[in-house]
Amino acid sequence: MHRSAKRLASLLTCAAVPVLLVAGCSGSDGKSSGDSTPSGSSSAAASSPSPTVAAAKFKKLPNPCEAFSKDTLNKLLPKVKDAAGSQGKSTDTTSRGACSWSSSDDQGVDGTQFRWLDVAFQRYDSDPTIGSGEKRATDFYTQQINDAKATQGAKKVAAVPTAGTGDAATAISYDVNKEDNDFKNTTIVARTANIVVTLNYNGAGMAGADTPNGNDLLKAAQAAAKEAVTAATKANQG
Repeated sequence: MHRSAKRLASLLTCAAVPVLLVAGCSGSDGKSSGDSTPSGSSSAAASSPSPTVAAAKFKKLPNPCEAFSKDTLNKLLPKVKDAAGSQGKSTDTTSRGACSWSSSDDQGVDGTQFRWLDVAFQRYDSDPTIGSGEKRATDFYTQQINDAKATQGAKKVAAVPTAGTGDAATAISYDVNKEDNDFKNTTIVARTANIVVTLNYNGAGMAGADTPNGNDLLKAAQAAAKEAVTAATKANQG
């Protein structure tokens, strides 16, 4: 059974990378009149130390399109269209970066196996008015997990810890039906110090092909997430 290339192409859509906008402000308003202000209070206030937070551990991000080895890409994407990946736009590559890949394995009368992989890195600096880089990353880590759980149309949502992947990692798996195709999805959110790694890996059997095994996709995504976290650490060595 065949479907047109046009129909398959309509499914190869790029996942949006969430962007966190954080703003902080502080202000003060003081009045003094005659002897009502104690002597020396102005100079004492001026000499008061500013709030301090621990310095952020990591200062750089890896090239997201080089986060995985060729062997990993070949395993997750058997017939990848472009092994170099499609790099997302970023105005600050030291703070955020993303890359995506897709694969369509045409198996003739047995249909087509489709796979999608993307990875996004988000790094946070420490800011006395907002918090430490690690705290800010922890907040974003939680947000990313909640966003994955709330994916529109998601069914059979399950979240499990992923050991040995940075300081904390969670795998969220779920099913989604798109244009009569059953997709198996896995999102891995991991935090290492002040960097958050979000990896999405999904697959579907099209044109009559069997739906992929969700557990197989989950295991492959967990291994890839560990590799992405390692890439973030290596980018800051030396």
